[in-house]
Parts: sequence; structure tokens; C-alpha cells
Amino acid sequence: MNEDALTFLSRQHPYDELPAGVLNDVAAQVEKLSVAEGEMIYAYGEPLEGLYIIQSGLVDVRDQSDTQVSMLERGNSFGERGLLADGNAVTSARAVRDTLLIRVPVSLFNTLRTEQSPFQRFFARSSARPDKSATQQTSLAQVSVDALMVRNPVTCTPGTSVVDAAVLMTSRRISCLCITEEDRLTGIVTLRDLVGKALAAGLPPQTPLSDIIQNEPVSLPPTAIGSDVLHMMMEYNLGHLPIVDAGKLVGIVTQTDLTRYQATTAAGLVADAARAQSVEALADITGRIPALLVQLVAAGNRHDVVTRMITDIADVVTRRLLNMAEEKLGPAPLRYLWLACGSQGRQEQTGVSDQDNCLILEDGASRDDIAYFHEMATFVSDGLNACGYVYCPGDMMATNPRWCQPLSVWKEYFNGWIKSPSKEAQMLASVMFDLRPIGGDASLFHGMQQATLEKAAKNSIFTAHMASNSLTHQTPLGLLRGLATISSGDHRKTIDTKLNGVVPVVDLGRMYALQGKLTVANTRARLIAALNNKTISAKGGRDLLEAYDLVAQTRLEHQARLIKEGKAPDNYLPPARLSDFERSHLRDAFVVIKTMQSALMQGRGILG
Repeated sequence: MNEDALTFLSRQHPYDELPAGVLNDVAAQVEKLSVAEGEMIYAYGEPLEGLYIIQSGLVDVRDQSDTQVSMLERGNSFGERGLLADGNAVTSARAVRDTLLIRVPVSLFNTLRTEQSPFQRFFARSSARPDKSATQQTSLAQVSVDALMVRNPVTCTPGTSVVDAAVLMTSRRISCLCITEEDRLTGIVTLRDLVGKALAAGLPPQTPLSDIIQNEPVSLPPTAIGSDVLHMMMEYNLGHLPIVDAGKLVGIVTQTDLTRYQATTAAGLVADAARAQSVEALADITGRIPALLVQLVAAGNRHDVVTRMITDIADVVTRRLLNMAEEKLGPAPLRYLWLACGSQGRQEQTGVSDQDNCLILEDGASRDDIAYFHEMATFVSDGLNACGYVYCPGDMMATNPRWCQPLSVWKEYFNGWIKSPSKEAQMLASVMFDLRPIGGDASLFHGMQQATLEKAAKNSIFTAHMASNSLTHQTPLGLLRGLATISSGDHRKTIDTKLNGVVPVVDLGRMYALQGKLTVANTRARLIAALNNKTISAKGGRDLLEAYDLVAQTRLEHQARLIKEGKAPDNYLPPARLSDFERSHLRDAFVVIKTMQSALMQGRGILG
């Protein structure tokens, strides 16, 4: 037993960095536990007997409210948050299938943390706050992928043999290899692949990895945040996620890297949505989003973190509906791409969101193919509406034949809008410049996106019209340092924190992206990118970023307050509900935004 534990632990981090003598002592002191399917390992609030490491099997970890925190597999550890707090469990853990565990006793865990720096460094990254799942979530949400990922992951070529790959993994003590060709990621192979697809299938040792690798693996860009990684892992049941920049492999994140950064509640909704079997089940899941928004805001999360997490759920719901549509209608007859625009496209959804989407189809679609995709669009849009993402008032949806077209037609659309920037063209281009792929073949979009940005940026008449159009949303500035409120109607004596608050900055961010040929769609990311490449001046950009943060945060806090009061969230904020201090700072933020609007029109906001 001890020899087996030694072999296993020697391949796990941080045990692989312990001195040989210490590791031998650890292997002699740990306990091995067999847990049957469905059996509790520990319950919330119970005194913990040690740190648990999964040698085989699957473990479901849930928080106090019975929301899934994570689904853990071989090599993952759990229980450290409670050990780092008062020694009592801050989660519950149950075996999903027959599971073999290694338990590090409490005394040994504490000794290793005190005396061994690799162990100390690893577990210093875990949260010691036992009962604040939202704060744990904040920790993950605020960490960038750049801080999480392992740089320069071990790679090999598609022609590498299965046996050579196994030897390489063993010698490097890793559980996956990235397959590359000229630094471009083409696939990934894991230890599970070697066992399940090669060894169990009786393939010859010299079988090339190209016969078993996961081609075109799911990946994320370096601009992603920790919660993006966790949500992607939850949705696709992954243990390893490559980080790719413009096709080039730059790093990898494993599930173990995330054990200290569990985005508890949001991850639970993502996992539930990815496994939902009906539209009704999805609607039940999205019905929990308002409570999530309240928790995230109360935990002090920044607005862009909150909206990113909420949008992640919408993305998963959309992809699940696309899968359901294909289950109902049969496989798609040709390649397609479902894209979101509007707030979902920018990853800025709040508690109030309609749906804005479209479909790009592979060229050569027949009339029957178009009919299939119309049925798909109807199924997905109806499902989104049932889930609370109401139909777009402007019919900017894939159910509209105009927005369900082959790639060549989409190229004609953009070329026409750029050549003839009419009022409608400006409006449509504004919406479509926020497109983001959600489900399907993303290659149908990326080439067109870059080419369109190049053409648009070179057309001075089009950019001038777009700049003018971006100023149609004015900030609510009144005379004598006051705030101009809506004068009549249902929302009298309020300010619209969306149309007159965040949208003016969204418009500015879109213009900066156009001028700088920036492919990111998120407003805050656009402002930062525009600052970094000097599309806007340093001072103006910093001031605008701070102003946007204040306005967007105020909007979210208003929505959270309404939800707590048992009301539906909206964007209409009565200034009377703000303190004098808050009103003064909000007005200053609107002044900054108005100043940057004026600078844009005069060219100063762009040329810096």
C-alpha cells in the first residue's frame, strides 16, 4: 500500500517537489480509503480528518447551499479550505462512483505546511475563509489566466508514438501533452487517452498519437479570467485546458490549478446548464441568476467580473439549446456558427437582458438547408425566451431570415455598410461589430472579422459616420451640477443607467476598437487595449476607464437592490436614492464620458 501511495504521490504536485526522504515518510503515514458510489466522504460542518486526494474515481463537492462547487477526478485534492480555516468542512463531498482516496492526516498536513516550502507555497494559494463562497468566487474571478497557467507546456508532434508519449509523461510527471506543429496547437492527448484509447483498445505501442488525439481541442485566449477556465472545464468535462494566442500555444491550465479558486455558485449554474435535459430545466437554472447577481455584488466583485460570469451562463444555455436542436432535428447539414451580439456578445449581461443573435452558414446552402437552420433558430430563440432572454424588440435574431445567411452574404452586408454608411448601416454595423462566436464552427467568423476591421478602419467616411452615430447617446448631465432625470412616463425622476450611462462608453469603446483594429468585444477590454496601443491618450483613457467602472458598478448595485426588495431588476435609477457623495461622483463620471465624446468628435480621443 505504501509503495503504491509513493508512486502515485510522486507524480502529483506539490508532492513531486518534496525531498525523497520526506516523500517516503509521507507515503508511510497517509491512509487509503475506498468509498462506494453515492457514499458521503464528509458533510458540511464536520471536523475534517485530513486532506483528501483522489487516486481513482469521481467526487462531487458542494457548498453549504448544496450548490455544486466542482466535480473532481484523479489527482485532485479537496478539504484544504476547511483545514486552513478552523478544521471543519466548508463543503460536503460525495463519491459519484466507486472512488479510491488517499488521506493526509491533519497533523501531517500541518507539518508539511510548516516545514516544506513547496507544500507551503501550494496551499498558501487556497482561500482560508470558510463560509464566503462569493469571496472564494471573487478570488477566482479576479485572477487572470496568465497567473494560473503553466507556461511552455510539454509538447510533441502528431507522429510521436503512444509509447514515447507515455515515457515522456512519466519522465516529466505530467498528465497531458500538447500536440503542436510549428508552435500552433493542433491537438491534446491525456493520460486518460493513452489508457482508454490505446492501452484498453490493444493498439500497438508504435501507434502515432494522430490516431488517438483530441483534434481541435477546446482552448481559451490569454485574456480570459479564471472563472472562464472553470466554466469551460465544467461545460466540456475537461481536466486540461490549453491557452492559445492567435493559434499559438502559450500555456495550459489544469483542474488542479483551480482547486484554490473555485467560482462556487456560478460554476454550479454552468455545470447544471451543460447537463440540462430540457428547456424547462434550463429555465429553472437561469431563474437563479438574480440571486447570483445579488451574491456577486454583495461580495464586492467588480462589474465586469459579475457580467462575465452571468454571460458565461447565457453562453452555456445557448450551446445546450443548439445541442438540443440538433438532437431534435438531426445533425446540421453543413457548417454553421451561432453568434451573439449586444450585451451577450460583449460579455456584459446583467439582470436585464434580451437576446441578440445571428447565424452564419457555410456557402452552398440549399433551400432545404436554409429551412433546417430556420427551424434550429426558432427552437433556440424560443428556448432563450423561455429562459428569460426575451425576444429582441428590433428582431435582431437568427429567426429573422436577414440574419441567417451564408458567409458570402454576410461579407456583402459588411462591405455594403462600409461603402454606404447610411443611418441604418451605421446602426447595423454598430451591433454587428460586437459579434462573438457562441456555438458551431468559429472559423466561419474570424477571417471575415479581421478583413472587415481592416476595410472599416481604412474608410475615413465610414469611421466619421460611426463616430457621429456613437454620440447619439448622451449622458444625463443637468444644469448647476445636477443630474438630468427622465421628465415623464413610468420612469419619471430616474436616470437610465443603460442608455445614458454605460451605452455611451460602449459606443466609445467600439470606436476605439474600430480605429485600433481590435478584435475584442468587451467594453472594458477595449478601453484597456486602446490604452495599451495608444489609440487613446493615457490620461483620457484612465479617466474614462474609472468613469465607466463607477457608472457600471452603480447600475449593478441598483439592480441588486431591487432584487433584494423582491422587485424585477431594471436600469432606471432614482438619484434621490443616492447619497450626496454618490451623486457627486456619478456626475463627475458623466462629465468624463461627455468630455471623451467631445474628444472623439474632434479627433483628440483617438489620436491621443
